Amino acid sequence: MHGLAIFLQAFVAASIFFVWGLRHSHVADDLKEAKLPNCNLPNWLRDLLAILKITGAILLLIGIDRPRAAIFGGLMIALLMAAAVLTHFRAKNPPLKVLLAGTLLLCSLIVAYLNYHLNFST
Repeated sequence: MHGLAIFLQAFVAASIFFVWGLRHSHVADDLKEAKLPNCNLPNWLRDLLAILKITGAILLLIGIDRPRAAIFGGLMIALLMAAAVLTHFRAKNPPLKVLLAGTLLLCSLIVAYLNYHLNFST
C-alpha cells in the first residue's frame, strides 16, 4: 500500500507540473479563447490556480518522506480538482476534460486516505 501511495503522489505531482508548469500558456489560451465561455472567470484566477496546484504538487512530493504533507497536498489538489470538474461541467466541455480532472480528484483523495490510514490511524 505504501508503494501505491508513493506512485500516486508522483503521478499526480507530475500531471500537475505538466499541465500547470510546462503547458501554463496553453491553459491561459483556453481561458482567453473563451473555451470556458459560460464561466466568466477573472484572468488573475488562472495564476492563482497555478500557484495553488503547484504548491499542492510540491506537498505531495514532500509527503513521500513526511505523510502529513501528502495528506494536506492530496486534499488541496482534490478540492481544486473538484472545482475543475464542476467548471468543466458548467462550461459544457468534452467528457475527456471532465474525466481527466475527475481522475486527478480520485487519485488525490486516495493519496490522502492512504497516507492517513498508513501513518495515523490506530
